[in-house]
Amino acid sequence: MHRVTVMPFEPMPDGRGVDAITLESAVGLAVTVLTLGATLHRVRLADGTDVLLGLEGTAAYLGSAGYLGATVGRYANRLAGAAFALDGNRHVLAANEGANMLHGGPEGFHRRIWQCLETGVSDTGGAEARLALHSPDGDQGFPGALDVTLRISVHEHRITFDHEARTTAPTPVSLTSHGYFNLAGAEAGSLADHWLTVCAELFLPIRPDSLPTGALMPVAGTPFDFRTPVPVLDRIDEDHPQLRNGRGYDHCFRLREKRGGPALAAVLEHRPSGRCLRVATTEPGLQLYTGNVLDGRPHGPRSGLCLEAQALPDSPNQPSFPSSILRPGEVWRSTTVLDFRPADA
Repeated sequence: MHRVTVMPFEPMPDGRGVDAITLESAVGLAVTVLTLGATLHRVRLADGTDVLLGLEGTAAYLGSAGYLGATVGRYANRLAGAAFALDGNRHVLAANEGANMLHGGPEGFHRRIWQCLETGVSDTGGAEARLALHSPDGDQGFPGALDVTLRISVHEHRITFDHEARTTAPTPVSLTSHGYFNLAGAEAGSLADHWLTVCAELFLPIRPDSLPTGALMPVAGTPFDFRTPVPVLDRIDEDHPQLRNGRGYDHCFRLREKRGGPALAAVLEHRPSGRCLRVATTEPGLQLYTGNVLDGRPHGPRSGLCLEAQALPDSPNQPSFPSSILRPGEVWRSTTVLDFRPADA
């Protein structure tokens, strides 16, 4: 039987309440989402293993620089110079990584209290919660008032994220879930024995400040070739300029063109246990991040891996990248599915 439980979580410093919403599937997958940042807080698989790196309370999430589990936006990843030009107007944004903007700015969506509109069991039999956030015109420098809804549903071994957004003025939009996974268990501390496949022939090389150069580089012949399964840590310390720039993997892959619904983007396997994560998405990019600068409070470097489905980073400043601009009267939609079926299923 599917089940939904809503419990109070540690409140915000100003006293505003935070709720923890747990969605359970009939096969035993249990996912806890916080209204703070629409944050994935726990992912417990059917075998009882917690595979998501999380924190213990609201204060810990607010004090962390790692975006653990958060829904980040209004624009995921980096925007060069914390600015972009659109329709002849230059928009200056709130910088929070040197001169650049990362994940929507210092007060991005990860620090907001999302409204829980409803919870329950869907028509398809899954447990779900629908969250909403209003981002006013000028929020962190972005033009237009943006209204976002996020439906998170849990069915069998799958978590599905369905985003929608509407705006009052043209604006870039890219939201993603920033979960760090370790299929050996959240406390394993290492990505050893994890094998990764990414369905991409191209990746975005980055500068030393982690901004994309604007080029697309073939993965063939590089440590970024995951077209067939490769141990995640096997090549991460090779003497390659892109690995030096990212201090490991912190790069976006250009996914293969797709039509219709979510297409397979990546497969992460922990072969000793047989646990597996398949990621499917409607988005054009997938950011692979190996937690290179996690600070050890409490999770250290390379103790978890992110597979973030998103628009290509800095696309408002990169004319050759697919557009991420949402205009009034349009609806931005994005779907990403995390499927934790065992590898042999």
